[in-house]
Amino acid sequence: MKEKYRRGLPFIGALIGGIVAYLLRPSAPLVGQLPFDVVMTRGNNLQGLEKIAIPTAEASFNYIIAGVIIGAILFWIISIQVKE
Repeated sequence: MKEKYRRGLPFIGALIGGIVAYLLRPSAPLVGQLPFDVVMTRGNNLQGLEKIAIPTAEASFNYIIAGVIIGAILFWIISIQVKE
C-alpha cells in the first residue's frame, strides 16, 4: 500500500468510528435517539421540558467522541501493520 494512502487510514477510521458511535448512541426516555444538532450542541439548545434530555445529549456526544478516537487509533494501528 502506498505511503500516502496509509496516512489517510486514521482519518477514515475516525470517520467510521464516529458514524458507528452516532448510530449506537443512547436513547432518551419517551423520545428515542436525539437529533444530530441536539447531540452536537450537547443539549444547549433545549428549552423548557426538553432540558430533561440534556444528560442523554451529553452522553451521546461523549459516545461520538469516544468512537472517533477509538476508530482513529484502530486504523492507525492497521496502517502501521500494513506493508506493501
